[in-house]
Amino acid sequence: MAQCRLPSFVFEYLEGGAEDEVTLRRNRAVFEDLAFVPTTLVKAGAVDTTRTIFDQPAKLPLMIAPMGFCGLFSHRGDVSLARAASAAGIPFIQSTVSNASIEDIAAVPGLRHWMQLYVFRSRPFMERLVARALAANCEALVITTDASVFGNREWDRRNYRRATEPTFRNKVDVLLHPRWMRDVVLRGIPAFQNLLEVLPPDQQTLAASATWSRREVDPDLDWERVSWLRSLWPRKLVLKGLLAPVDVKQALGIGVDGVVLSNHGGRQLDGAISPMTVLPEIASRFGGDMTILIDSGFRRGTDIVKAIALGADGVLLGRPVLYGLAAGGEAGVRKAIDTLGEEFARALALLGRPSIAQLDPTCLYRADANRMAQYEKAERLV
Repeated sequence: MAQCRLPSFVFEYLEGGAEDEVTLRRNRAVFEDLAFVPTTLVKAGAVDTTRTIFDQPAKLPLMIAPMGFCGLFSHRGDVSLARAASAAGIPFIQSTVSNASIEDIAAVPGLRHWMQLYVFRSRPFMERLVARALAANCEALVITTDASVFGNREWDRRNYRRATEPTFRNKVDVLLHPRWMRDVVLRGIPAFQNLLEVLPPDQQTLAASATWSRREVDPDLDWERVSWLRSLWPRKLVLKGLLAPVDVKQALGIGVDGVVLSNHGGRQLDGAISPMTVLPEIASRFGGDMTILIDSGFRRGTDIVKAIALGADGVLLGRPVLYGLAAGGEAGVRKAIDTLGEEFARALALLGRPSIAQLDPTCLYRADANRMAQYEKAERLV
């Protein structure tokens, strides 16, 4: 439904990965390598899907991941995502480059509001942005660590003549999507609202602000800078984009409360390992000391079960909720979350583990580890 509604260049932005998209495919293949080992004759009439994350209960072990350009998929897309998250009883992580301000999202009733941070070169601006998140009563600050250099997303060069101006072919394709034009183009796509104070007056359109933000993200982001941000933020601090156990250990050492194991959904370093592959080791070593979250490649409730069984405390949803947003706005996001929640609960029952607390690695069997290599070889031959 999302693909039918969106112009091709917008859908490719949603769906695409970096370079040859090896990581994008690997993120999905890893779930096929994990098979369930169900037990039967277990009372499963009452399934408990609640999970405590940072001392507060969530109805599902889920949260909406930080994503930029949500206004491309539906008018006021960020607000729709936040409202759906509030209705589902799960946290919403707002992106620095969202098309809504921190204050707009903070006004959503009953929302567990987290704020994601891209670290820009200007420290004074970072201080002001963190102060705004504090004033908005954001529960957690999530620092993205794996995007200080922008990934090589080659579909950009296919779809745009320069910067963010679509090719002639894509402009024609826009005309074939009148519903999207009415909802998004004619109503206007706002720029990155949280950056307006530092954007030059002539760069406050969406296209110009996107170009500016890519240029101003600090490529020298390091542990000293994270420690500095830790000193500014008195609440829960999460680092997103970690895959190496040595980085998780370092994060714990400087007082980070949680990590998101992530390869940015296959959109940054092509050929990177799947977070699901490193999850068991990191969860066993650090799970008792910090909150372990994960994203990249999740599409089904059964995928979420597998992550929780291997030690994750929660899963960040990206593309699945954007499909819903593009297909039906806030109602579409609610449908996507409800569908995943139903799949998750059903899988717990069928697995013979009707409570999240009963999930552990014994309910999984790892299939042939060479399957992914064989898959990639076959694809190259094709």
